[in-house]
Amino acid sequence: MGAVVGTLTMQTKQQRRPSRDKADDDLEVTMVCHRPEGLDKLEAQTNFSKRELQVLYRGFKNECPSGIVNEETFKQIYSQFFPHGDASTYAHFLFNAFDSAHTGSIKFEDFVTALSILLRGTITEKLQWTFNLYDINRDGYINKEEMTDIVRAIYDMMGKFTYPVLKTDAPKQHVDAFFRKMDKNRDGVVTLDEFILSCQEDENIMRSLQLFENVI
Repeated sequence: MGAVVGTLTMQTKQQRRPSRDKADDDLEVTMVCHRPEGLDKLEAQTNFSKRELQVLYRGFKNECPSGIVNEETFKQIYSQFFPHGDASTYAHFLFNAFDSAHTGSIKFEDFVTALSILLRGTITEKLQWTFNLYDINRDGYINKEEMTDIVRAIYDMMGKFTYPVLKTDAPKQHVDAFFRKMDKNRDGVVTLDEFILSCQEDENIMRSLQLFENVI
């Protein structure tokens, strides 16, 4: 969770600028290729205020002037936070989680809806979103192959300069530990219910879900 939320919110915090009048804000929205939904509608659909949405939009537009992010651009932006590693695979999984409609691009609405869940959603909403990130083939289960792909992508992203130095079998050990904790009925896959229950039983995971609630 921390890897997802921390990097996605770091840049939006840096985009704060003095308040401007409404006419300037409306003009800014109309100057991109893709015009996002009205702020009133997004305010109703998310847990952000209109002012917070304006701050997020400026940060989004600064990186994506067209108002739409394709996967290659997303990878380039995300990789800036991990200069010593290869974040491309994890960014691919993360992009697919944001692109819930499978359009091949992320609009501001997609970005802010996901961010609303990760920052301000309920515990269940946050865990459901994370489960969907790990459920790569979207069949409703997390299997060992999927979890191995996710864990390896995270290790690749963190790079060779991690301390202590990771052993070559570290991903497998991590996945085995994940399934010992999560796979309650030992059928080889983790369901959403198993995932949520196991996370709720883990104090460290519960604390991590609350770390970024007031980041914006």
